Amino acid sequence: MIGAEAAYRRCEEITWSEARNFAYGIRLLPPPKRRAMAALYALARRIDDVGDGDWSNDRKLAALDDLHNAIAALEAGEITDPADPVLVGVGHAAAQYPIPVAALHEIVEGCEHDVRGEAYATMDDTVRYCRLVAGSVGRLSLGVFGTKPARAVAAGPTGRDAAAAGQDRPVEDLADDLGVALQLTNMLRDIVEDHRMGRIYLPEQERIRFGIAPGRWDPPDAVATLVQFVAGQAVTWFERGLVLLDHLDYRSRACTAAMAGIYRRLLGRILAEPASPLSGRVSLPTHQKALVAARSLSGLRP
Repeated sequence: MIGAEAAYRRCEEITWSEARNFAYGIRLLPPPKRRAMAALYALARRIDDVGDGDWSNDRKLAALDDLHNAIAALEAGEITDPADPVLVGVGHAAAQYPIPVAALHEIVEGCEHDVRGEAYATMDDTVRYCRLVAGSVGRLSLGVFGTKPARAVAAGPTGRDAAAAGQDRPVEDLADDLGVALQLTNMLRDIVEDHRMGRIYLPEQERIRFGIAPGRWDPPDAVATLVQFVAGQAVTWFERGLVLLDHLDYRSRACTAAMAGIYRRLLGRILAEPASPLSGRVSLPTHQKALVAARSLSGLRP
């Protein structure tokens, strides 16, 4: 059986190498919470890797069913493979923090949608998928972060609107909303990459409305108009979800603000050039990510 410290080290190695944007945020947490978040990321990554891998669909679905079983064991305080550093890390984290381990099933369910080639007819369908694969991560993270009563929101129209829209809502709903914003941004960024894997996440109803060819991403002008529309939806989800920051302690707030800030800047670049996702993945240079992290530590909103 692998020990907890060695398990966490392996989970952190996976996180630092595979999740640069996520890593910028969780580096701002105190070590115990950072390790717990790395373990959760490592398991989420394992789920994603099954869906994105080269296996047959039947083998992928069987592997995902095994992951459901492993998660069910974690819910019961058990580990199906004591030599597996990722399962050991998540199991140890779940014993230390009130992590809603069952939410991991939602990530697996979202991956099952990918393997089966799920189609998304409406924006509501797309948002439901976002809640499965990203809102769930937000709720898992809250188990590590913990919450507190909301602090006073900064003066100004945006702050007042956010307070009115979100301060009285359950924090789990706010985490879900922020997850939707992040995942919509991911979808816009990865249009070309997802299409290569046979996946189209943006809703068919909107694709038809904007005149986009079935199963394709052209004509470019129509795609750019759709991208701009969905990016506008993501902006609204960010405004709703970022009210969550007022419920978090300083370090957890900085972590969340850093991750959200990186994606919000990505979204800004996409809004400025809505045709850019057709040319490849939109990204931020390292110095801009570091700037976002520094601003987050200063308590600034993304």
